[in-house]
Amino acid sequence: RFIMNSEEFRIHGKEMVDFVADFWDGLRQRQPLPDVKPGYISEFVPKHPPTEPEEWETIFKDLEPAVMRGNTYWHHPHFFAYFPTACSYPAIMADILSGGLAGIGFTWVILNSVLRGILLPMITT
Repeated sequence: RFIMNSEEFRIHGKEMVDFVADFWDGLRQRQPLPDVKPGYISEFVPKHPPTEPEEWETIFKDLEPAVMRGNTYWHHPHFFAYFPTACSYPAIMADILSGGLAGIGFTWVILNSVLRGILLPMITT
């Protein structure tokens, strides 16, 4: 069963876009490397899986203390990455579209517009 209907998706999707935009705007204020001990995430994970889905608000509240706290930020100005990674707002929007369409592109007939509009010109030029 879906735990979110389309109206909730619109509301919470906008919250997530704001979260990501705020992350990029405030990246310089974060530590580039995490200051956590291995296994720290276990304090946020229940000993037994839930029998019912959690509310989005509960999950969203866990992002900062559970998820963001344990990351290495490769795009931080004080992290000298092993290799550059590409990330941009247009790329994030493309990921939203790709995930939202849920097309599995293993054959040309599935995502024909991708093949014709993006891949074919790359192959033939």
